[in-house]
Amino acid sequence: MNEDTFINSLRRRSPIIGDDCAVIASPGAKDLLFTTDFTIEGIHFRAKTSAAEVGHKAVARSLSDIAAMGGTPRYCFISLALSPSTNDRWLNSFYRGATRLLERHGVKLAGGDISHTSVFVCDVMVCGTIAKGQALLRSGARPGDVIYVSGPLGGWRHKRTIVPRLEIGRQLIGKATACMDISDGLSLDLHRLALASGVAAALESIPLIKGASLRQALDDGEDYELLYTARRGTHVPGIGIGTIVKGKPGTITLSGRPVPQRGYDHFQHRS
Repeated sequence: MNEDTFINSLRRRSPIIGDDCAVIASPGAKDLLFTTDFTIEGIHFRAKTSAAEVGHKAVARSLSDIAAMGGTPRYCFISLALSPSTNDRWLNSFYRGATRLLERHGVKLAGGDISHTSVFVCDVMVCGTIAKGQALLRSGARPGDVIYVSGPLGGWRHKRTIVPRLEIGRQLIGKATACMDISDGLSLDLHRLALASGVAAALESIPLIKGASLRQALDDGEDYELLYTARRGTHVPGIGIGTIVKGKPGTITLSGRPVPQRGYDHFQHRS
């Protein structure tokens, strides 16, 4: 089993599972967006990483999910499992990094929970809003659409700080046909978008962060740029990297050659 087959099994229990956020209808003029992300010591950051950087990253990862739906983040809940090394000074620095990013985007810290374990674990849940029926999904790409990314790629080795692309996400409302963020690598996340849309993808070129290799951009993950499609001729921000085509759903080529899906999969990295 991998992440995708596991998530597909969950979708049989609940059809609202499967995009970057769950879209929940509300009585008013807006839909609610909910997302949650773990940040775990030894998986998402090293022990020597500064606490402020960890706090920023933990919040940025969930804000990126809201951006991928075109939404506006409103409230944040941060739950912690403390390790023996998380003293008062470390926690104060963690929250300084987290709240600085929340305040920058007008998001209120609304609560959370605290427990303890052998390594530090953080779970960040963010609630956002978007105009009713306007959420960007993974499932709308069609043959002929242009594939875009919001910035150069290179993976975690070359991107120390995550910048959630909230402004770009909002600019895509009513223009993008499909959207998600790149958390597990372009090769795997584009496969997921194409599979959800029932199409294939033909990549032509990939913009690289200075010093990054093509393999790192395809497979390393944690770029947290937006990956999206739009009808040819639609004016959208970003960098065009290819075209949606007919073919076996989920298949990807680069300059005519097959691209294997080697992005990060938590099921495949269990010890």
